[in-house]
Amino acid sequence: MTDFYVAAPAPVAFRTPLTRRYAMTAPTFFAVEYAINPWMDVTTPVDVHVAQAQWEALYQTYLGLGHHVDLIEPVRGLPDMVYAANGGFIARDVAIVARFRFAERAGESRAYAEWMSSVGYRPLSTRHVNEGQGDLLLVGEMVLAGYGFRTDRRAHPEISAALGLPVVSLELVDPRFYHLDTALAVLDDHTIAFYPPAFSAGATDQLHALFPDAIVVGSADAYALGLNAVSDGRHVVLPSAATGFATQLRQAGFEPVGVDLSELLKGGGSVKCCTLEVYS
Repeated sequence: MTDFYVAAPAPVAFRTPLTRRYAMTAPTFFAVEYAINPWMDVTTPVDVHVAQAQWEALYQTYLGLGHHVDLIEPVRGLPDMVYAANGGFIARDVAIVARFRFAERAGESRAYAEWMSSVGYRPLSTRHVNEGQGDLLLVGEMVLAGYGFRTDRRAHPEISAALGLPVVSLELVDPRFYHLDTALAVLDDHTIAFYPPAFSAGATDQLHALFPDAIVVGSADAYALGLNAVSDGRHVVLPSAATGFATQLRQAGFEPVGVDLSELLKGGGSVKCCTLEVYS
């Protein structure tokens, strides 16, 4: 009788969650009144009550995971203010306020600067367009920075100098993934997930070189904005429609937590867009 050797399954990495601090703005005045990205359609009705309920579920998810959430007062006439991640970038006690590309969102800069000041920061502005954590994602001791549709690449050296951190510039080439946080998720200080077709060949090569163990996500999950996710190092809060990505996360030792933000997707944002992380 022949003995067969059955290989043991590869061990799954143990992931440690860290308590995070987030800031969020309720979708009180959310609407799709203009179209500044391919997801927005002014002819599609928006149900603000559904948007509010979905946003509240995300807020409660963070609280249930033990995280701290600051609430920023929404401003009438700024329907996209719910996408708090775009409001700026805060790390190392430095608060950089966004400078938006489109006039429709320019008023958000003032609102987010006022909030930063109210919690003890002295907000800094850049000369060139930067759209906050939409295009700036901290990974360990470096910042991944998107450009091509919103943030001006010339803002990257400004941000690097202000933070005292290296900035890696990554070109986005698909307008459906107009911000970096729609095509790339930071899972912990050493791990990312991303959708290669959203990036130029050079940027894709950079990401593979920096993160050889990156999770590569397929089109179905990317088109559900599945990568617009927030991780505490173990729990990954992501759009519930991104089921394939959720499976990949489990296989890598993370715990996916699905939420439905389908109403807010009508404005071109999901979990991460609604979440400004305050890095310590």
